[in-house]
Amino acid sequence: MSLNSKERAKLMSLANSIDPIFNVGKGSVTPEMIEGIAQALEKRELIKIGVLKNCANDPKDIANLIAERTHSTVVKVIGKKIVLYKRNNKDPKIELK
Repeated sequence: MSLNSKERAKLMSLANSIDPIFNVGKGSVTPEMIEGIAQALEKRELIKIGVLKNCANDPKDIANLIAERTHSTVVKVIGKKIVLYKRNNKDPKIELK
């Protein structure tokens, strides 16, 4: 899903008030973590992920990997924080229009 600048700005303003619910550390991204992130996206639609200092991988690479595997969209990567969005087609919670 492609986001335009207004949609991205709205999602970023909503993401400001949420805390990271997952942290990527030394072990990087595991299949179990991907499964948990996919479930969280299904329930919340918008999540924030933290990348710890001991993680050797680039946060942008991690964001793209997670987005690809969860079929979500990277809203923004700021420093060591990743914001992902995936619309829930059955019960949408965030209206982008």
